[in-house]
Amino acid sequence: MRESRSDNVVAIGLSILVHVLLFGLIILGALWSASSRPESAMGSPVSADLIDPNALSAADQRALADRPDPLPDPEPAPEAVPDPVPTPVPDPVPEPVEAPASAPPQPLPEPRPEDAVEPRQPQLQEVVPEPDTVSQAAVRRDALAAEQREKEQEEKRRQAQIELAEQQKQQEAEEKRRLARQELEKLRAEREKTQREAQLAEQRLKQIAERNAQQTSAQRAAASAASPPPGRPDGDSGLAAKYAAAIQEAVRRNWRRPDNVQVGQRCRLYITQLPGGEVMNVEFDASCPYDAQGRRSVEAAVRAAEPLPYAGFESVFNRRLNFTFTAQD
Repeated sequence: MRESRSDNVVAIGLSILVHVLLFGLIILGALWSASSRPESAMGSPVSADLIDPNALSAADQRALADRPDPLPDPEPAPEAVPDPVPTPVPDPVPEPVEAPASAPPQPLPEPRPEDAVEPRQPQLQEVVPEPDTVSQAAVRRDALAAEQREKEQEEKRRQAQIELAEQQKQQEAEEKRRLARQELEKLRAEREKTQREAQLAEQRLKQIAERNAQQTSAQRAAASAASPPPGRPDGDSGLAAKYAAAIQEAVRRNWRRPDNVQVGQRCRLYITQLPGGEVMNVEFDASCPYDAQGRRSVEAAVRAAEPLPYAGFESVFNRRLNFTFTAQD
């Protein structure tokens, strides 16, 4: 989770508040311990040194044995009735008692409680707040974290710029590919249009050729109707008619009429044969109205009927036979 500057300020404020509370608790504890401590007896403390008498020298032991008795404490003077004009009365000065030269030093009289000087109560030392090392460390840590975040953001911005440049390059490349595809599709459409136009022109030429062929075939059929039946020119026309009818019957027996060929529909074809009735080739006239399927059925019937009738028709046999097939069930 990323830290904001407001979070850092709140953390520093809480840290300072905790330290202030700790220092306040320390001061309150010190005051409480000072007020609860029992008061000591008035007067200066008594100090003494313990000495083993056997460890002293002989002279010290004799001086200790000859030590005089301590003087009795002076009795307190009775309280006097004050005069109208108080006259100060000096205290009697005790006469000094000369101690023998060889006597050890006399111990000092023990101070009376009323003569003791009240010791000065120690004052609480003002607590000097220590520098908040934790806060400073937190500030340094926050500064380092902020610098690190700034570096990361700069790196993210740089990476975003690189990605944006890459996206722009990809978009430009995609746009170029799209334009190339459009140009290719345009060229392909133009080529298909040209092919369709060529096919239409070819179909028109074919239709024109078929129309011309039909006209020519019609003219030939009209001329053939006026001429004798196919066969030898000098042959018998009755035998030639019988020959044509025999071939027609042979082919009809082996033919299966397709559904798209109407009954009575005529088709002119040319049969190339050898003596004996062997079929060499079958060609259809351009005027034949049968489609490809109908023409294949007629050619199959011609080849299935071979050998074609020959015996008895030798005089009217023709190598190239002009044959008109009529569709019948």
